[in-house]
Amino acid sequence: MLLSSALSRTSRFPEAEGASSLEQRLARRETTAVVDAYRAHHGHVRAFAQRLVGDAMIAEDLVHEVFVALPDSMRRFEGQCSLRTWLVAIAARQAQRHVRAALRRRAAETRLALEPKTEPARPDETAERAELAALLTRALDALPVDQRVAFVLCEVEERTSVEVASMLDENDGTIRARVLLAKKKLRSELERLHRTPRGATDAAAKSGDRT
Repeated sequence: MLLSSALSRTSRFPEAEGASSLEQRLARRETTAVVDAYRAHHGHVRAFAQRLVGDAMIAEDLVHEVFVALPDSMRRFEGQCSLRTWLVAIAARQAQRHVRAALRRRAAETRLALEPKTEPARPDETAERAELAALLTRALDALPVDQRVAFVLCEVEERTSVEVASMLDENDGTIRARVLLAKKKLRSELERLHRTPRGATDAAAKSGDRT
């Protein structure tokens, strides 16, 4: 498992003469290595975090935590995956608090959206696309965090269930079951949201946030 071993990495990455890999430098806790890792992989990790939590600011908070945690995590890195996959695994394992923060933020935005407007809304040529994205985000919000993580990793990131199981220290069958449950719930939730007028959906979200 990717995150299960606490063995020392001293002998895992024998250095070629005159060369030192980024992983070796991270293991030695070189500050410049974290900067280099951030430059190389920030975009991909942030894209994953954005898909997972559905909020740009909170996704950036998650990414920050990932790179802060990276040097310590390298004590458990066994070299059987890419550094990028390792970073995504850290993000997935730290996601629960950030998903909940995103849910609270969207609930607050919903309350504001229900306030009376002082001027009519302006037409927007991208409104339909934005509405579709918002609909999918609201559907994802109905999933438990473990199913949400498994769905995004397998269906959006297009990783195999075996790889995801290794990333999360779970077994393959558990990940496949979570993805299947997530798909079923997403279909049901999307159908419900399509049938429900937006105002009624927002009012329900507001009511649910009060409980």
